[in-house]
Amino acid sequence: MQNVYTVGQVNSYIKNMFVQDFLLQDLSVKGEVSNCKYHSSGHIYFTLKDGKGTISCVMFAGNRSGLSFRLTEGVQVIVRGCIDVYERDGKYQMYAKGVTRDGMGALYERFEQLKLKLAEQGMFAPEYKRQIPGFIKTLGVVTAPTGAAVRDIINIASRRNPYVQIILYPAIVQGDAAAESIVKGIHALEKERVDVIIAGRGGGSIEDLWAFNEESVAQAIFDCSVPIISAVGHETDTTIADYVADLRAPTPSAAAELAVCDISLVLGQMEGIKASLNRQIAGRIKLARANSTALGARLKVNSPTGRIRERRTYSMNLEERINAAIKNKIVEKRHRLAIYIERLKGNSPLDKLNQGYSYVSDSRGKTVTDVNRVSAGDSLMVYVKNGKIKTEVKETFCKDYGTT
Repeated sequence: MQNVYTVGQVNSYIKNMFVQDFLLQDLSVKGEVSNCKYHSSGHIYFTLKDGKGTISCVMFAGNRSGLSFRLTEGVQVIVRGCIDVYERDGKYQMYAKGVTRDGMGALYERFEQLKLKLAEQGMFAPEYKRQIPGFIKTLGVVTAPTGAAVRDIINIASRRNPYVQIILYPAIVQGDAAAESIVKGIHALEKERVDVIIAGRGGGSIEDLWAFNEESVAQAIFDCSVPIISAVGHETDTTIADYVADLRAPTPSAAAELAVCDISLVLGQMEGIKASLNRQIAGRIKLARANSTALGARLKVNSPTGRIRERRTYSMNLEERINAAIKNKIVEKRHRLAIYIERLKGNSPLDKLNQGYSYVSDSRGKTVTDVNRVSAGDSLMVYVKNGKIKTEVKETFCKDYGTT
């Protein structure tokens, strides 16, 4: 009786045959890409075809690091990988581990070798990257003098900041002389002391962009003292110059935006800063005025003028009181003096003389008050109201006027 197998057994058997075939485990197949789909998981599903057939292919997300360009419809590629059976559907497909453009294998190998060499030399190290200035005055451009790239750079740079001076070095960017021309352009703009250099060109094939993969160009970029922005091809194009440059721009237009600041935004920021400073200054002035007013009020309360005025009034009052006291004292003293004068008048010898009295002094000027102190023949001086009389004693009499 003939053996009967399940579908799963047959698919498993066929899969095992594929696994045991060493040719199918590592081979390269060339063809045209069609039905390409990038899945949200990161996997790429596509069909490889030529004039005689098609092969379903899948590249898992983990293998995409070896893909240096984006797969698109109609592109001719060489897919390296293995062919295996997907048991569930009973279909065989190619599991891609690497994809290169057809005919570019040698160039890609040179690219990877130079990339590895320069990386080992430290030319890609972040510590060697120069900072792109935020505000520049001069922009140097190394690119072809004609074409979309230079037009885009000039248009965007002029629109963002019309005050920036653009110095173009018309370089050859494709062909055998391109690398040397690009190096000369970098050196020339460095001597011009520009602030930033954009080195690049528009899109193209790997052969068209190969000048930017040359070691001489990479060395010139690395040695340049001026910050350099690489702008080669489209976003999916990557060159050695991109790794060495201080900053990579996906396109020439993006490079102009990265190199030249938008003057309108700067002016807007300046206006904002100006308004903020005005508000702060106005606030400080207001606060200073309030403090000045408060200090003025305190000064009025504690002002020495009021105290001086008060002391002056007190002094004037005190002066008036002293003057009044002095006047009163003078009046009082005058009154007492008048009393004393009257008293003295009563005892004054002059008044006595005015009343007809007189007094007598001897020759020695002593007042004679006793008849016993004089003798006949003594000279005496008699003082009267209006003068004096010199006389001589004839004789003396006692109080009862008897003769001595």
